[in-house]
Amino acid sequence: MTRALYHENVFHESGTPLAFQATVSAVRDGEVKLDASAFYPEGGGQPGDTGRLRWNGHEAQVTDTRKDKGSGEIWHVVQGDLPPVGTAISGEIDAARRWRHMQRHSGEHLLAQAFLRVNPAFQVVAVSMNSPECHLDLKGDPQEADVRAAEVLLREVLGRDELTLETPVVAETELANYPLRRETKITGQVRLVIFRDRMGHSFDVSACGGTHVPRAAMCAPVVVLRTERIKGGLTRVTFMAGEEAGEYLSGVYRVARALGQTFSVPVERLTEKVEALDGERLALKRELEAARSRLAQVLVQATPAEGLGQLRVRFMEVTDAALLQPALTADHDGDLVVGLAPDGRCGVASRVPELHAGHLLRAALTVTGGQGGGKPDLAQGSTLNPSGFFEAVRWHMKTMKIL
Repeated sequence: MTRALYHENVFHESGTPLAFQATVSAVRDGEVKLDASAFYPEGGGQPGDTGRLRWNGHEAQVTDTRKDKGSGEIWHVVQGDLPPVGTAISGEIDAARRWRHMQRHSGEHLLAQAFLRVNPAFQVVAVSMNSPECHLDLKGDPQEADVRAAEVLLREVLGRDELTLETPVVAETELANYPLRRETKITGQVRLVIFRDRMGHSFDVSACGGTHVPRAAMCAPVVVLRTERIKGGLTRVTFMAGEEAGEYLSGVYRVARALGQTFSVPVERLTEKVEALDGERLALKRELEAARSRLAQVLVQATPAEGLGQLRVRFMEVTDAALLQPALTADHDGDLVVGLAPDGRCGVASRVPELHAGHLLRAALTVTGGQGGGKPDLAQGSTLNPSGFFEAVRWHMKTMKIL
């Protein structure tokens, strides 16, 4: 089985890439197995490492790392030439990518613990850390106040306490001695991830094979972006951690500051300003709708009624599609209004119980193409042949016995 060096190597805070020496033990289509590897294989919600392999003047890119569930062997997905079996290689981890994954994973552990301390019902069911926006799927339906409480708790812990990482490997029989946040199905020897304060008290204890930051404060800030209900009655908490979260928050504030300057208000008053502008928008929208209704009323009354048998019909063309609806519902002394907008939107309004507006519209659209329908008194749709729509309505009305 591949020796897992990623549990033995410590990430250098200076940014020096993780490097190691190993020997190629097997090769297959696009993949290489080594006798030892510092590349972390995808698992536990954490993506696999990428990096480089070098040997005898050759170099190949490792684009992913995975572990075979059956054998436990680690396979490296390689782009380029594959080193022969028995070749001594030097491996180098993409340190920046690894660091981001460590911050995400530690942030996930700590945020999950914060939610659990807010309410023991908020238990983690699933996690994902495949992108800067990570997910916690929780039981218990946490509300906005719970989210804020978890954030505040974690912010205080990371800012005021010195939580350091411990990763002991213990026998399955010893797990009862540790306050595990989640039960584990791992048997035999179990690797624990513990963040402990200076007084020796553990903040979080989890069975985990992932990679983590050596000090909890190194994954700060941890910020919740949003929550949503998902299938199974769970709540998905989307969060960011570490440098990715800091960059995101900086970008959000930069945009907010620019908006504040545009509206001549400080950032903290942006919400107030937006609410005021939204109120103005709604008022203007109501005024516009009232003005359209008045204009439509005038246009309908100014349109001469055409006699079709015993019925008086107004065939009306509007210059703006937004006037179609108010024109069809405007007061008038006729029996029908047939409306048409320049873009082909059309409609029929009927005051004659025997003449179903929806049936008449669909009949006309059968001839001119398009789709539409509606109720007995009002129907709307769109025609592919606006120039022939009125004539199609006239023809179908002339075929009706009520005329």
